[in-house]
Amino acid sequence: MVLTLLIFVIVTALIFEYINGFHDSANAIATVVSTKVLTARAAVIYAGALNICGAFMGTHVASTIGTGIVATGGVTQGVILCALLSAIIWNLITWYYGIPSSSSHALIGGLLGAAIAKAGYHVVQFEGVTNKVLLPMVTSPLIGFGIGFLCMVSIMWLCARARPNTVNRYFKKMQLFSAGVMALSHGSNDAQKTMGIITLALVSYHALPTFEVPYWVILGCALTMGLGTMAGGWRIIRTMGSKMIKLKPVHGFAAETSAAAVILTCSHFGIPVSTTHIISTSIMGVGSTRGIHALKWGIVGNIVLAWVLTIPVCMVIATVLYHILPF
Repeated sequence: MVLTLLIFVIVTALIFEYINGFHDSANAIATVVSTKVLTARAAVIYAGALNICGAFMGTHVASTIGTGIVATGGVTQGVILCALLSAIIWNLITWYYGIPSSSSHALIGGLLGAAIAKAGYHVVQFEGVTNKVLLPMVTSPLIGFGIGFLCMVSIMWLCARARPNTVNRYFKKMQLFSAGVMALSHGSNDAQKTMGIITLALVSYHALPTFEVPYWVILGCALTMGLGTMAGGWRIIRTMGSKMIKLKPVHGFAAETSAAAVILTCSHFGIPVSTTHIISTSIMGVGSTRGIHALKWGIVGNIVLAWVLTIPVCMVIATVLYHILPF
C-alpha cells in the first residue's frame, strides 16, 4: 500500500510538471509570439527544447523545496500528494481564466498547508520560507520591473537615431536569442521544484538515505516539463503577450533578457522564484517606458491579485484535502 502511494505521488508530481509546462509556457514565448518573430507552434517547440536543457543546470532549487520549506520529519506521502493536488487545482483554475499565476508558489503553499495540517506549525522552516520564498516573492518582481525599465531606456538611448523599421528588423533576430535564454532560465528554476518534491517523497519512503536528486528524476522532470511547454497554454499566452501591452520585437527582447537575468541568478542561489511574476513585471517595466497609460491596468490588477492569493489559497486547499482524503 505504501509503495502504491509512492508511485501515485510520483505520477501526480509528473502530471503537475506537465501542467506547469503548459501553464507557464507563456513565460518563455508570449512576447516572441505576440511580436510575430516566431509562429506559435515553432515557439512552443523551441521553448520546450530549451526548458529541457535548463532543467539540467543544477539542483539548488530542488534542495530548497525538499529541505528548506518544511522539516522532512513532518512530511509523508499523503502530505506531498495533497500539496501536488492543491497546486494542480489552482493552476487549472488560473489557466482557465487566463491569469498568469505562479506554479511555484502554488506548490509551496500546498506543501505548507498539508504539512501544517499533519504536524502543526513547528514543522515550518520559517527562516527558509522568509528568506527564500516571501522576500523573493516581493523583491524579484520589483527587480524584474526595474531591470526591464532600465534595459528598455538603454536601448532607446542607443537607438535614438535609428529608424524604427531598422530597429524592429534587428531586434526580431535578437529576440530569437532572448526568448531562448528565457526558456532556458524557466527550465533551470521551475523544473527543479518538482524534482525536489519527488526526491522528498523518496526520502520519506526511505528509498534514499539523504536528499540527493537522482538522475532519473532530473530526466523525467525535464522531459515532462518540455512536453508540457510544447502543448502551449494559449489563454495565458494571449494575456501576457497582448492584453497587458502591445509589444514590438524591441520590447520583447528587453523584457525577456531582463527576466532571464533575474531568474538565472535566483536559480544559481537556490531561490525558487516565480518565473511568471518576473516576466510579467519585466513586461510591465518595459511597457512603462511608453507612458503609464500604455499598460492595461485592469489586467495588471487581476494578475497581482492572483499573486497575492496563490499561497494562502493553496494552503487552504491542501489543508482541506488532507482532512478529507483517507490517509
